[in-house]
Amino acid sequence: MYQFNWSGIASSLPTLAQGMLITVQITVAAVIVGIVWGAILALLRLSSIKPLAWFAQLYVTIFRSIPLVMVLLWFFLLVPQLLKSLLDLPPDIDIRFASAIIAFSLFEAAYYSEIIRAGIQSVPRGQVYAANALGMTYMQSMRLVVLPQAFRAMVPLLLTQGIVLFQDTALVYVIGLADFFRTATNIGERDGQLVEMVLFAGACYFVICLFASTLVGRFQKRYAR
Repeated sequence: MYQFNWSGIASSLPTLAQGMLITVQITVAAVIVGIVWGAILALLRLSSIKPLAWFAQLYVTIFRSIPLVMVLLWFFLLVPQLLKSLLDLPPDIDIRFASAIIAFSLFEAAYYSEIIRAGIQSVPRGQVYAANALGMTYMQSMRLVVLPQAFRAMVPLLLTQGIVLFQDTALVYVIGLADFFRTATNIGERDGQLVEMVLFAGACYFVICLFASTLVGRFQKRYAR
């Protein structure tokens, strides 16, 4: 029978914390960029200008039809030099970290776009007609009337997608980025405690996601009242 040895976890906590920091950085950056770009895509999708609407629809369809792990590998293997030249990245930056943030941001934007589009469409059309009657332009009515109401209704879904994104960051394992999960497995392989470290990492993900889901649930109930 396998004998569990948990003695190495305590001494590894500082290193694991560094990995968790990378995980959180990727999550926060991808959520912010994903929501902003997703909102733009949602507005383009609802635009009466057909080429813009087609572009947004094609973008969402492509990224929602490709596995996330493939997107990560594409950005890491195929376009590292392109990223450095376009974004003027310093030579000492970890291209794996930059690739992960960009890949997650672009990928999640497709999902945030659909959430935001649904939220916008849930706002009664009468609100738009009233804004137009007051002399507001399309963008003014969206910015001042529709989006504030839509985002209030969408917050629980946006936060839930953020939790899913946090879980998905473990996929950066495939490009060798030392996030929380990769750091845990590296320590486990080094110390001969791989099973223990993987179980500990899984428990950490479970506790964090359960806590975040509970907060989202409470926020949703408060909003429903």
